[in-house]
Amino acid sequence: MLRYIIRRILISIPILGIGSFLAYLLVSAAGNPIGEYRATPGVTEEDVQNLMIELGLDRPIWARYWDWLTGFLTGDWGESLALGSAKADVYEEVMRAFSVTFRLVIGAEILAIVLGVAIGVLAAVRQYTIFDYVATTTAFVMFSMPLFCVAIVLKMYGIRFNDLLVSMGGERWIRTIPPAQGFQGSFFEQFSQYVGVYLLPTLSLMLISFAAYSRFQRASMLETLSSDYVRTARAKGLRPSRVIFRHAFRNALIPVTTMVSLNFSAVLGGAIMTEMVFGWRGMGSLLVDAVGQKDPPMLMGWLMVTAVLTVAFNLVADIVYGFLDPRIRLG
Repeated sequence: MLRYIIRRILISIPILGIGSFLAYLLVSAAGNPIGEYRATPGVTEEDVQNLMIELGLDRPIWARYWDWLTGFLTGDWGESLALGSAKADVYEEVMRAFSVTFRLVIGAEILAIVLGVAIGVLAAVRQYTIFDYVATTTAFVMFSMPLFCVAIVLKMYGIRFNDLLVSMGGERWIRTIPPAQGFQGSFFEQFSQYVGVYLLPTLSLMLISFAAYSRFQRASMLETLSSDYVRTARAKGLRPSRVIFRHAFRNALIPVTTMVSLNFSAVLGGAIMTEMVFGWRGMGSLLVDAVGQKDPPMLMGWLMVTAVLTVAFNLVADIVYGFLDPRIRLG
């Protein structure tokens, strides 16, 4: 197992290197970061050339990429090239935004995996029952709805729920963004504030992922239950619960594990819409601002964090395969 992990990491390094170079080419071709400065009244061509030299934009692209790569590997991710604002450190900004989005995404993914797998298994075991029909219909409805639509609907009902609490003499509980002064009060008061802040954004991401996981788990479980070894286990007189959880469930989790690892980057992309609806300042707003301002260092920081996480989650999925199915040998 250890040799397999080391080999996968060594393979991932050149993949990330090639991907970062291609990403740098695309980001550099996306637009000139000083284009708006050039169009500013009173700015001369000499001013533009001086700024290009200051930012290093007069150098060949391979030289700029090498400077960026060596700095990235040593922890110096550069400064934002966004004009008209203070020079922000890319590493600090990306890590700040990532911490906000990670807290949102990790809770939504855990809930989606637990509920999706549980309901998918129950729907497969109770195929063609009322529970199966309700779970299937709910999953199809949530899967077909755009994420921003789900977020807007939840926000609308959250506002109505707050209005109801106020009319009953209470306080507004559900918030769209964390309080500026942080969570205060006793443990239970802070927990209540935390739930009120994260409830709607987490539900928005969770419902979409839950729909995909439940449908995928149901299909995988049905296929496993019809396998020869499961029928053999039933013919031996084993208890139904032992047949389902000991023989079928573990193997049915393997395709879902692949989907979870691949879905992580998609959830990060979905967080962009969720953050815009609820006013969060995470990876989504960071990406939108970097694209709008044609900020290559900030875009590269966002892309590399996302790429490293995608590779890491795929590695975790491959390791989990070995625990779910002993027939899969890694090493």
